[in-house]
Amino acid sequence: MMRRLPDIAGGIPRRGASVLVLGLVALFVAGAVWGQEDTRCLDCHGKPGFKKVLPSGRTLDLFVEPTLLRLSVHKDKHCVDCHADVNEVPHKEIPQKVNCRKCHYQGNTEGAPQTGRYLEFDNSVHGKALKAGNPKAPACQDCHGDHFILPGSDPRSNVSRSNIPQVCGGCHLQIYGQYRESIHGKAMASGVKDAPVCTDCHGEHTIARPEDRTSSVNPGRVANTCAKCHAKVVIMKKYGINSEQVATYEESFHGIANEFGVLKAANCASCHTAHDILPPDDPRSTVNPKNIPKTCGKCHPGANANFAKGRIHIDAKDPSAGIVYWVALGFKVLTVSTLLGLFLHIGLDLFRQIRTRKEKDGGNGKTGEERS
Repeated sequence: MMRRLPDIAGGIPRRGASVLVLGLVALFVAGAVWGQEDTRCLDCHGKPGFKKVLPSGRTLDLFVEPTLLRLSVHKDKHCVDCHADVNEVPHKEIPQKVNCRKCHYQGNTEGAPQTGRYLEFDNSVHGKALKAGNPKAPACQDCHGDHFILPGSDPRSNVSRSNIPQVCGGCHLQIYGQYRESIHGKAMASGVKDAPVCTDCHGEHTIARPEDRTSSVNPGRVANTCAKCHAKVVIMKKYGINSEQVATYEESFHGIANEFGVLKAANCASCHTAHDILPPDDPRSTVNPKNIPKTCGKCHPGANANFAKGRIHIDAKDPSAGIVYWVALGFKVLTVSTLLGLFLHIGLDLFRQIRTRKEKDGGNGKTGEERS
């Protein structure tokens, strides 16, 4: 005789219990099917050296390391969750590029991060190029990786700070070469965590062309971008770098002109360059005394060796500025003395007028009320 299904949780009807058990069985079977799908994919893609030569002659590496896949942030996902256009194995057509927005969007129920970075990317130089159909424009996976995606805090991640220059250099090779030889690039390579990388200056998902007024590397905003590090006394003191350069630039003719919107006025990058920044004592540096006439000559035709004489970033409030300090102090003393003399003159003149009026009133023997 067939045994009846017992009541579950003391209150679920027998028919409901049957449905529940069947549901659990269905989930188990579905899970097994998904697992089999991954295994079937890895039957080919899990073989080292698996590749395809495209009509263009370019070799497409199709090998996926299963171990790395299980260590990524997408370890709970299956192949077809991302490669949704693959509906048969083996597949004849090359799958389309994965659309990360299938899960990554505001209000998603997949557990993906809830941020507006995806919308920021749309308005970036990369996002606009991608929309325009530029085949070289990077998508999410070109920077974050494809099968071995890790959080940025993981040093193995593509978007870990120490790896960002190399990732960006995958497309911007010439600039990457300049950065590697610069004072910033060498500092980063030696483990200096405060050294800037590409995203510190250009942004992450909001990268815009320098001509764009909203860009952090627009001529009108470069000084503020550099100041994020160079105006911080704590950071600069740690590496023996003066931090007053930002303030002295802002008080200079160039800085004031830039503040008023004159974008042709020199900014930090105009003199120090953008990517191949070198210390002044390096003979290749654009701010080395021997190279200053050429650097200044970009804006000031006829610049000669005299442009390199004396200090460049001068703090007029510091006695070490020499004659500049004394001239500035002289102007302050002159200005204050002139104002004090003016106020004293006005005060004495007012005192004289009051006294004269009183003397006239006393000589007539009448008060002001009587005369009226």
